[in-house]
Amino acid sequence: MKARMIVDKSFRIAQVDKRIYGSFIEHLGRAVYGGIYEPGHETADAGGFRSDVKELIKELNVPIIRYPGGNFVSGYNWEDGVGPVTERPKRLELAWRTLEPNEVGTNEFISWAKEVGSEVMMAVNLGTRGIDAARNLLEYTNHPGGTYWSDLRRSHGYEQPHKIKTWCLGNEMDGPWQIGHKTSAEYGRLALETAKAMRLVDPAIELVSCGSSSTGMPTFPEWEAATLDHTYEAVDYISLHQYYGNRDNDTANYLALTLDMDHFIHTVKSTCDYIKAKKRSKKTMYLSFDEWNVWYHSNDADRQIDPWSVAPPQLEDVYNFEDAILVGSMLITFLRHADRVKMACLAQLVNVIAPIMTENGGRAWKQTIFYPYLHVSKYGRGVSLLPIVDSPKYDSKDFTDVPYLDSAVVHNEADEEITIFAVNRHLEEALDLECDVRSFEGYRLIEHIVMEHDDLKAVNTASEETVKPHNRGEAKLDSGHVTARLAKASWNVIRLKKA
Repeated sequence: MKARMIVDKSFRIAQVDKRIYGSFIEHLGRAVYGGIYEPGHETADAGGFRSDVKELIKELNVPIIRYPGGNFVSGYNWEDGVGPVTERPKRLELAWRTLEPNEVGTNEFISWAKEVGSEVMMAVNLGTRGIDAARNLLEYTNHPGGTYWSDLRRSHGYEQPHKIKTWCLGNEMDGPWQIGHKTSAEYGRLALETAKAMRLVDPAIELVSCGSSSTGMPTFPEWEAATLDHTYEAVDYISLHQYYGNRDNDTANYLALTLDMDHFIHTVKSTCDYIKAKKRSKKTMYLSFDEWNVWYHSNDADRQIDPWSVAPPQLEDVYNFEDAILVGSMLITFLRHADRVKMACLAQLVNVIAPIMTENGGRAWKQTIFYPYLHVSKYGRGVSLLPIVDSPKYDSKDFTDVPYLDSAVVHNEADEEITIFAVNRHLEEALDLECDVRSFEGYRLIEHIVMEHDDLKAVNTASEETVKPHNRGEAKLDSGHVTARLAKASWNVIRLKKA
C-alpha cells in the first residue's frame, strides 16, 4: 500500500501560533491537589508544588495553561483563593460536587506557571457572577497599584502586576449542566458588557467568547452565530471544545474521528465569517480550541465517587496506544488549520484526562498521549505547509473516504528544519510513503521517530512504560524524495535539516 505527498515551501497555510500547544488545569479531581501541588511529597518545593511534575511539564514546553476551569469557574469566587492561606474558606464545589480547600489560588498558580515556562489563560465566572467580579479580578492581576484591588494584591506579597493577557469569558455557557447556564441572548449580552468593562481596565488584553460546548449540542452552530452577533467586535477568539472516545471498540472508526473535528472547525469558521459579512466587518475571528482530548475510559468509575471529598480521583483516564494515535491526528488537524486555530488546550495536564499521571506520595509518569503532544510541541514550531496528498482510503461506520495517511508538515525557517508528522490509520498493513521535498534543496534527513505497538490497548503505568517512541524508523532521503515505511497503526515524525 502506497501514499504520495508533495511538500513545497511556497504552499504556506500560516505561521503556527505556539499557543496551539497549550493545556488546561482545573480545580477538578487530582489535577491541582495531588497533581501539581502536594506539600508532603518528597519532591515538593517551598510552595508545596511537586518538582517531578514540573520537570515533566517543562519537557512538554507548554506555552499557555487555561485556569481555573472549566465547569469549576462558573461557581468560583476568585477572592476565596487569595490572601493568607490559613484564612481562606473551604467551599462546596458544585460543578464536580467536591470540597474546595482553596490552598491554591490565583497568585500561587500564576507563580507556578511562570516556573514551568507557561503563560496563563484566565477564565472569569459568568455563571453565578459577572461584570463586577471579572473587572475586579483583572484589576487585581494586571493593574500596577494605587487602587483597592491592585493594592490588595501588593499586600498579598505580589508587588508587580501579573499582566495576564488572555481571558476566557466564562465556560460552556450553553450547557444545561453549567452553573448559571445561559441562553445565547443572555450570554451574548453579558459577554459583551463584561468585555467592555474589562477592556476599560486593561485595553491590552485579548478575550475568548464561549462557543458551543460540542458539536452535539442542539444549539450548534446557532449559538455561535447568535452570541457573536453581540460580541464579534468585542472579542478576539471563539472557543471550541471536543472530546472523543472509542466506546464501541471500533478502532477504524475511532481513528477517523478527526474528520468530525475537521468538519467542526470548518463549520465554526464559516459561522464566524457569516457574522463578519453580516456586520460588514474587516476583522477576522480566530478560534481557541481550548478543550480537546480523548475522554471516556473513566466515565463509569466517576459515577461511583462519593461527594464532598477533597481531590477524589475523578476523570483519571488511563490512555492506551490507540488513544495516542488519535491525539496525534488531532494535533495534525490543528496544524492544518493554523490560519484560524491560534490557541488550543489539551484538557487536562495532570491526572485529570491528562498526559501526566501521579501517585499521591509516589511517582509521576508519562501516559501514552504524552509523546505525540511532546513531539508536535517540540518540532511543530514554524510555518504550517499544505501538503498535496494522494492516499488510499477506507470507509468506517460513520465516515467515508478516510485517508489512511493523516499528515501535516511544519517548516521551521529559523532553524532550517522540516518536520513531517504522519499517522498510518491502517490497522493491519504498513504504508509506503513517498514525499517530494525538492523545493528544500540541500536538506538532509535527521531522524525518523516512530510510535508503534502490537497491542492497541497497551498502556503505561508507574512501574512500566510499555508504549514509547523509538528513533529506528527507516526513512531515507534521496534526490529530493523522502521514502519511509509507516508501520501499521503508527505515529511518525520525520525530520529534515539543511546541511
